[in-house]
Formats: sequence, structure tokens, C-alpha cells
Amino acid sequence: MEQRRGSTSQPLEGAGFDPAFIPGLTAPVTGEPEGVRPAEKAEEETEAVRDADEATAADSADQQAGEPEEEEDEAPDGPVFEAADRRARIVADHKGVRLSLDDQSCEFRWDEVGAVETETGRFGKRFTVTVHTPDRRWYPIEIEATSRSRFKEWEAALDEVLDAYFEDDEEKPEPSEEKTPAEDKEPTDAE
Repeated sequence: MEQRRGSTSQPLEGAGFDPAFIPGLTAPVTGEPEGVRPAEKAEEETEAVRDADEATAADSADQQAGEPEEEEDEAPDGPVFEAADRRARIVADHKGVRLSLDDQSCEFRWDEVGAVETETGRFGKRFTVTVHTPDRRWYPIEIEATSRSRFKEWEAALDEVLDAYFEDDEEKPEPSEEKTPAEDKEPTDAE
């Protein structure tokens, strides 16, 4: 009896294993080796790199001359809350609330915030901040504290920022409480 060593199965084919299986999904292969380029194309790329280097050098010279970047706004003298751990980060200041987790981030202006809720776990060192929006969506983020004593510091700092920048619905005047004629009538035993 003849025995074979190794795998007896055939290699799998298909789009799940080879993206080139679907025509047009990958770029067509040229007959030229990868390292060889036409001289004209190489010269164009060299000029483009040289122009980019000159633009970068000019930008860095402008920044060193004392010109601030366009994106930086002068921060007013006000409270700022910032908490971060190795993965997550939350910043609340005059602009609004910014949440970051790994490479994902979102930003909420103060007019986009419906409520900000904080929660601490009974056990452990996780501080959860949840931003609620007026359209009934919520965005929670957990920050791992170095110790549970940080929770009180963070709560106080976040409350200070919310008091300074967040406009609550309670400030709006409430409608006057007037009785309607139906409410003036006292209920009888028959009802």
C-alpha cells in the first residue's frame, strides 16, 4: 500500500483567499520589474519630492518666525477637564467635549450636548463619562484611573467645566402654571 506524506488537500481558490481572483479588484500587472522605472517618470517624481521639501522648509520657517498655526484658537481663561489612560482620553473645555479611544475620536460642541453623565464602578478603577445628545444618542468612554481617589478630583473638575460652559435647560423660563376650567371643577363621588 502506498502512503503519501504531507497534505492531500488542494490549495483553495477564490476571492476569499486571493483578491486577484476578481478581475479589476487589483491593479493590472505590468511586464516591467518593480525596481525599473522609465527615466521621465523618475525625473517627475524627483521634482515633486523637491517641491514638497521646499514647501515644508518654508512652512517650518514661518512657524519658527512666530506665526501661530491657523487651527490653534486662543483658549480663554476658563476651566479645562482632561483625563486619559493608555487607550482613552476625554477633554472638556470652552470648545466642547472631545472623546478619543485608540484611533477613533469624536467631538461635541456645547450646543450638541444634551447631558453629561459620570459613573464609577463599585469595584475597580474605571471612571465612565457618557455624553448624551439631544437626538437620544449616547457616547460612553471609560478611563482607567491610577487609584480610586482620582474619581473625586475628576468629578470636581468636570463639574467646574460643566458649570462654566454647559447651558442647562433649567435656565429657560418655565410656562406659567394656569388652571384650565376643567381642573377648577372638583371631582364628585359619582365620578
